[in-house]
Amino acid sequence: MAVVVWVVEGTWPACVDAARAHAPEGAEVVLLHVTGHDVADAAHGAFAGLLGRGHPERDPGTRVEHLAAASAESLLQAAAERLGRPCTRVERTGRVEREVVAATEGADLLVLARDGDRARLSPHSLGPASRFVVDHAACPLLLVWPEPAPDLTTMPPPPPHHR
Repeated sequence: MAVVVWVVEGTWPACVDAARAHAPEGAEVVLLHVTGHDVADAAHGAFAGLLGRGHPERDPGTRVEHLAAASAESLLQAAAERLGRPCTRVERTGRVEREVVAATEGADLLVLARDGDRARLSPHSLGPASRFVVDHAACPLLLVWPEPAPDLTTMPPPPPHHR
């Protein structure tokens, strides 16, 4: 069995704990972190637009890329330690939702956390990237709350009947 655990800042402990609890012993566990390219691209673009292309050594986008890679490496290390069993760590860069879906190819399970409004039970408990992944992943999903789930009284009322 191949299990992909989507490691995201702020919600990763719940995902790792769910994988530890639900992935059978001997399962191949992949800890996946995806760094969006948008922040580094914006820094590259701003530098090129404001200061021209003559001094690539001063481009702040390169520094942003290095900081993102170091942060991802640290996060994956912490997740691996919490998992406490053999795993593979994968860092990808690109459109987050598409990279996660691509990483599910051949997987038997994807573990991900709710990342939207977690104060109430509603469709808004998923952010745009997670919604895309839920709709497009090529394998079954285990969707976890990063903290205890809200009370059932927070569920929106049913829609009115249409006649």
